[in-house]
Amino acid sequence: MRLPTSLLLFIGALIFSGAGNVRSDASDHRYKDGDSVPLYANKVGPFHNPSETYRYFDLPFCIPDGVKDKKEALGEVLNGDRLVSAPYKLNFREEKDSDVYCRKKLSREQVEQFRRAVEKDYYFQMYYDDLPIWGFIGKVDKESKSDPSEFKYFLYKHIQFEILYNKDRVIEINARMDPHSLVDLTEDKEVDAEFMYTVKWKETETPFEKRMDKYAMSSSLPHHLEIHWFSIINSCVTVLLLTGFLATILMRVLKNDFMKYAQDEEAADDQEETGWKYIHGDVFRFPKHKSLFAASLGSGTQLFTLTIFIFMLSLVGVFYPYNRGALFTALVVIYALTSGIAGYTASSFYCQLEGKNWVRNLLLTGGLFCGPLFLTFCFLNTVAIAYSATAALPFGTIVVIVLIWTLVTSPLLVLGGIAGKNSKAEFQAPVRTTKYPREIPPLPWYRSAIPQMAMAGFLPFSAIYIELYYIFASVWGHRIYTIYSILFIVFIILLIVTAFITVALTYFQLAAEDHEWWWRSFLCGGSTGLFIYAYCLYYYYARSDMSGFMQTSFFFGYMACICYGFFLMLGTVGFRAALLFVRHIYRSIKCE
Repeated sequence: MRLPTSLLLFIGALIFSGAGNVRSDASDHRYKDGDSVPLYANKVGPFHNPSETYRYFDLPFCIPDGVKDKKEALGEVLNGDRLVSAPYKLNFREEKDSDVYCRKKLSREQVEQFRRAVEKDYYFQMYYDDLPIWGFIGKVDKESKSDPSEFKYFLYKHIQFEILYNKDRVIEINARMDPHSLVDLTEDKEVDAEFMYTVKWKETETPFEKRMDKYAMSSSLPHHLEIHWFSIINSCVTVLLLTGFLATILMRVLKNDFMKYAQDEEAADDQEETGWKYIHGDVFRFPKHKSLFAASLGSGTQLFTLTIFIFMLSLVGVFYPYNRGALFTALVVIYALTSGIAGYTASSFYCQLEGKNWVRNLLLTGGLFCGPLFLTFCFLNTVAIAYSATAALPFGTIVVIVLIWTLVTSPLLVLGGIAGKNSKAEFQAPVRTTKYPREIPPLPWYRSAIPQMAMAGFLPFSAIYIELYYIFASVWGHRIYTIYSILFIVFIILLIVTAFITVALTYFQLAAEDHEWWWRSFLCGGSTGLFIYAYCLYYYYARSDMSGFMQTSFFFGYMACICYGFFLMLGTVGFRAALLFVRHIYRSIKCE
């Protein structure tokens, strides 16, 4: 237990040190009256398109003298954050009333640029002492008019800040746009704009340690918790039903076996109740494409380990709300550090399957998940560059990721592969495999791979689909998700249901004397990933207002990679469960 704990502490230290340098300002500095408190403008973008964000000063706001880009950590850049010093001066406990910070004549092109932004519901995001500030840049006045050409467009020019403090600490900040101080953008003509801001300070008793609770509690409201608990109860009922179903199958198998053992050998041979016994010479025959199969297990095991580590970090409070880039930093670091697990698992299992070309197997393992992810990233990064969006990674960040992959991921993968090859473990088969494969009898259509995958994926998906909405609304929207304990329970339920349903379908397959269960159990276990991707279609068209080529390509592109990862991870879980079951039932009978 000492090694995982120390690894977890090391990863946590990396994330805390790399997920937002502003945090050090907030936690280390106390402020005196008149002290400058760090305020950074982050990004702007259409409210309904969370991936489509742009730099704050891509819109023709007033650019103050001496604008500086904040040095950002890897996770912040991956998150699309591009922080620059903001045009407002919010010194500690220094109030201002309608203070004009800029007068500007907007050209026709700038008016048109602002109008397009207001039409798309552009919002802005800033950080004040590491506290987030949100607001819309303008509003559309429709006045019950149905014709869009008659709409009026206005830009907010007065922002009102209300800041709460406790002694020498900033506790909370709220920003409100003055609805009466507007710039008319409806017509294509030059407009004079006078931008101003107001700052009010109020004292509060809230301690500094609890200032982020406001954001964490938004997902823990009673009506939300009721839905989450309903989701868990629904999932538990599914698990209980499946457990009972599986127990019934096992009891039937054991009862039939007991009847066979109680009778003489000839009578046992004449019975056809347990067809799985008669394929004992083929059930442990190694699968086709064994290199791909071993690589899939290796990648799935690595992704499973990655998911467990992410849950451990979330449960100890690393991913608090607005800890910018912490999740992305964790994903990159942990994936790199766990690549040795993929190499070891794939290489050792490949050698157990009597594979000879373990180097090629190792290369396949390294590229099985990273390859599609890299190709998807290249396409989507090109799209982001074409849009000049903040989602486009700078060249330096790409170099850093390539270096991590070259200097950490690849060497650990190779070391794991060498260790797996040298483990010299033999495949534990309780019965001997015959020289020639037994012919599989004709089976009805519903026993083929596709219907079985549909059956296998539906039940685990039904156990998690309620929670999926909240996760999607957080990842592809502006909700905050902090109930990681409930999410972890749902994940455990997902694993149990996946294992149970795969075991049950494997039993039915063997009972029908179909001995090619290796790939089938993997495909059935991973089929939940396909259901999640189908849910993506439903969410995009029915539950969200996302639009535009960039947002659509980002949503379906990265969700395809995530669902592919789920496919590999749950496929591995399904196969491991089926392998345990098959070994158990064949160990319990005597075969010639």
